[in-house]
Amino acid sequence: MMKSLFIKSLLLAALTSIGATACFARWPEYSGYWVVGNYATRKCEIVTSNPVIDGVVIWFSSGPYKSLDDAKLARTTIRECPPEPAASPASN
Repeated sequence: MMKSLFIKSLLLAALTSIGATACFARWPEYSGYWVVGNYATRKCEIVTSNPVIDGVVIWFSSGPYKSLDDAKLARTTIRECPPEPAASPASN
């Protein structure tokens, strides 16, 4: 009887561990940076949450990217994104 209870407990612990591992294995898919096309601002913006493409405000999404620099680089390669204005040089 005790051996059976021990085996059931061990099995439950193993299944719980497998479920938790599978859950955390998907976590990187939902973190990072996305480039989104925003109708309201007429710009491509970089956001940190997985966007909902509703066709009204957000009309496209690209990502996730692992870093902000990766997202900025991707934004420059997306045809629908207008180029970012160049920073004005500091006057001396």
